[in-house]
Amino acid sequence: MNAGITEQELLSPYLLLFKSLSLIPISHYLISFFLTILLLLYFFLEFHFPRADPISLTFNPNSDFCQFIASKCRLLHGRYFPTIWLSSPHLQTAFLSLFGTSPRFCYKRNLFQATDGGTIALDWLMHSDVVEGISQVVNDSNDRTPIAIVIPGLTSDSTAAYIKHLAFRLAKGGWNVVVSNHRGLGGISLTSDSFYNAGWTEDLRKVIDHVHSQFP
Repeated sequence: MNAGITEQELLSPYLLLFKSLSLIPISHYLISFFLTILLLLYFFLEFHFPRADPISLTFNPNSDFCQFIASKCRLLHGRYFPTIWLSSPHLQTAFLSLFGTSPRFCYKRNLFQATDGGTIALDWLMHSDVVEGISQVVNDSNDRTPIAIVIPGLTSDSTAAYIKHLAFRLAKGGWNVVVSNHRGLGGISLTSDSFYNAGWTEDLRKVIDHVHSQFP
């Protein structure tokens, strides 16, 4: 008898709790569930709305050249206001992949051989190719057109839509563009034991030196 009363006393608070919860309208549960999902998506997809984050620059503050470049780019000294319906970097990537139409052009490819035997594909888009429609020799050392080196993302190469858009806009704006593909990407097989990673910049340094030697 006492055991039965004790068990009932233990269960009664839970019974009261469930009865109380049953009095809450189902619509309130649905609204709470919907808001929770939105909150999780907001943080998981890294939405920047309605925030206007200040732009953070990472460069050598002791470099006069870097300071000069940063001072000339006024957009870099404000805040980032994304398009409201594409305020997540993941949504931007998905939108460009699904709906983005890449400009049509053909790169000129040079193969750069690293000291360890690795092969890096350098894909060029010249200013004259875009504006004048004239095919220009890449290794013309007399060309004084400024050069922009474009580095694709971790798993991208020169054929990625966002890279082609960037290369085309730069070339149209008066630059000769070279896309430095990572080892093993851009249709080039690995020819050495070394691969690439985001923290190893030796390949980029060698490519910059190579471009400087071609266009002093």
